[in-house]
Amino acid sequence: MPRSRRFAVATGAVALAWVLSGCSTTIHLEPAADANDPHCAAVSVLLPDAIGDLDRVWTDAQATGAWGEPTVVLRCGVEPPAPQTLECVTLGGVDWLVLDQEDERQRLVSFGRDPAVEISIRRGEEIDFATVVESISTSIQSGLLPATMTCSDRPG
Repeated sequence: MPRSRRFAVATGAVALAWVLSGCSTTIHLEPAADANDPHCAAVSVLLPDAIGDLDRVWTDAQATGAWGEPTVVLRCGVEPPAPQTLECVTLGGVDWLVLDQEDERQRLVSFGRDPAVEISIRRGEEIDFATVVESISTSIQSGLLPATMTCSDRPG
């Protein structure tokens, strides 16, 4: 192979590698305390590739998922919440406690499941929170252990 052609092939390979590396950003997340629970692995393999218009992005923490920039973040293995009077909704067959709103994010935690799953959604985005949670719930439900409590079991 002529020297100029080898140079062109090598340059092309480097350029392709540079372009592809720019497309695969990894998001840094902190894993939950029980992220190594085997049931979190079952949840992780069921995470959807996209939620509406939000594509899944790579994360660097076990038992996590993220979509968008990240607009939506999921962590499996968080502390299961005790029964409480917070709003509780059932979406996609999974009960979720709606935690107090934070400045930048709304968080929900699965209720009656151990290990528990947390979903965090960035506020101010043009997305329907219920649709996001419904999509994730439907995807991961078969990987979750059966619920030991439901929203209707909570103190009212």
